Amino acid sequence: MARFGLSRLWAETAHGFRHPSVTTAYEKAFSLIQDYFFYSPTLETQHSRLVSVHVFVGDLTSEYASYQVDTGQLNRAIETLERGRALLWSEMRSFRTSTDRLAAVDLALAEEFVAINSKLEQVTTSIVPYEITQREGSGGEGSGRLDPFGPVVEMRQKLVDDRVKLISRIRALPDLDNFLKPPLFDTLRSAALRGPVIIINHCKRFPSDILILFYASPPSHITTTDDFYDRALQLGDRLVKDRRKYSLESKQYQKALRSVLKDLYELVGRPVVEEFRKMKIEEQSRVWWCPTSVFCHLPLHAMGPIPSDDGVKRYFSDLYISSYTPTLSALIESRKSAGSLGGQSSSKPSILLVAQPESLRYAIPEIWTIQRLDATVTSLISKEATPRSVVEGLRNHQFSHFVCHGNLERGKPLDASLRLYGGEPLTLLDIVRSRLPSAEFAFLSACHTAELTEESIDDEALHLTAAMQYCGFRSVVGTMWAMIDQGGETLIQDFYKILLSSDEPGVPYHERSARALRDAVRNLRREGASLERWVNYVHYGA
Repeated sequence: MARFGLSRLWAETAHGFRHPSVTTAYEKAFSLIQDYFFYSPTLETQHSRLVSVHVFVGDLTSEYASYQVDTGQLNRAIETLERGRALLWSEMRSFRTSTDRLAAVDLALAEEFVAINSKLEQVTTSIVPYEITQREGSGGEGSGRLDPFGPVVEMRQKLVDDRVKLISRIRALPDLDNFLKPPLFDTLRSAALRGPVIIINHCKRFPSDILILFYASPPSHITTTDDFYDRALQLGDRLVKDRRKYSLESKQYQKALRSVLKDLYELVGRPVVEEFRKMKIEEQSRVWWCPTSVFCHLPLHAMGPIPSDDGVKRYFSDLYISSYTPTLSALIESRKSAGSLGGQSSSKPSILLVAQPESLRYAIPEIWTIQRLDATVTSLISKEATPRSVVEGLRNHQFSHFVCHGNLERGKPLDASLRLYGGEPLTLLDIVRSRLPSAEFAFLSACHTAELTEESIDDEALHLTAAMQYCGFRSVVGTMWAMIDQGGETLIQDFYKILLSSDEPGVPYHERSARALRDAVRNLRREGASLERWVNYVHYGA
């Protein structure tokens, strides 16, 4: 890491003095950090390495993007922010990249590439025991302790080296010179095909920026105030501190949340709404948030209330239908056509219900709500819901609805889990290993499913909702924090009623889920639900 530290210092100094070597310095630092973590054997060790240098890595990306914005390179800034965040998801996604174009040119090479990707994914998602193991037998020259990672490191390094050579051969083929290179702006802008994407660059040493990506016009740049960085941190700290200090239904917490939403609107919401109106983005349009840093913890979809002349209390979600995405590439991927179960079909989707009523007092009404839907519902309840049966069920259904506990493990984001029968976990890593190309939509009615584990990295977006999106689900509803264990069936009933009865010709059911959630949440709010209950739900993906 000494070389990275030097290149990092070079980039920061060149940036501060506007030296002509600034781009070279940042690019060198980017290259070194990719090498540093990529040769780690497993996702777990890769994450540990990123945590050990996350202050430098996070600042590197945000500062480079800030420099590019400052010099008028908005397109390049968007490329940089895409390239420098969600590194683990990007690596995993590259193992499952489509080889259709390659196969049309060289089928044997495509098959070789698929095979080596499969081996790399298997190694990367493996769990290597931390306990030091003993050689068989005892005594003599052969006895002693072994590093359990040694053979895995060697295996993975050989696979990575072989893969690099394969990629070089592929890029030498006609029209494949950009194969698996970081996506360029012309590709990334397709993320805004269905609506603008708001990207927030939260930068400490240099100006922060809000960028709005459009499909058919150049990006917009919203400048921020000098205290933008500190104010955002204060909002995040205030929300976390008061959530720990008070119960979710307490007046103290409701007051704190109300204050955060109001200040967040002034910080981000107001300038974004003004820019939307300037760009003639119609109200009720869909929009996507691609936040960085502390904004990954803040409820941008619920900012407000928005000042009005008629005295009616409106929030950002009343004006625009918000979704989130960890990266632009994840959003682009979520819009690709679904598999053999008929993702673009007009017929109503089949639904897998996974529920644990023994541990959730108010689960029964929600279970009944799902089972009475005008759709084919398969139920895995109580002891029928094991990790194996659930994963198998996910493969055979387009929609999935979970009613169970969600659990976070401090410092171990890959161990975040949905608790099934007997407390057995379906972990984030279990979900990542799954391949569900026909999956469309998942509703995770459980605590913490879109929340980041403490001591994790904000920009890596390692939470259960993102994992569901990665393994194949095109749209996912999750929760930003713990849920209040009551009254959820009202929102669920409204959500599916709106979703399954909406008349939107040509729009797949999973793409109707964002509007259905917004409308169901708004109904809940108008019925007098506490602020926390309706702010908690978030939509990810298409």
